[in-house]
Amino acid sequence: MAVQKLYPRATVKRIVKAHSNRSVSKNADILIFLDYILFMQELMREASIRSRKSGEKNISANTVRKVTEVRCFWAI
Repeated sequence: MAVQKLYPRATVKRIVKAHSNRSVSKNADILIFLDYILFMQELMREASIRSRKSGEKNISANTVRKVTEVRCFWAI
């Protein structure tokens, strides 16, 4: 049985290089992908908590948007 790839390494490297105009070191793409996975897990955990508190049974796009809102509490 062939080993299944977790994600396309070349695609991640190409995206990072296109946005930063820099090459990516040997294993930096792995760290970028793992950081992305951690971010998504935290986002879904927060959205799940918020949807339960508001009485929803499912996580909606609106719930995710509310979790990602940035609020400024100080006066400028």
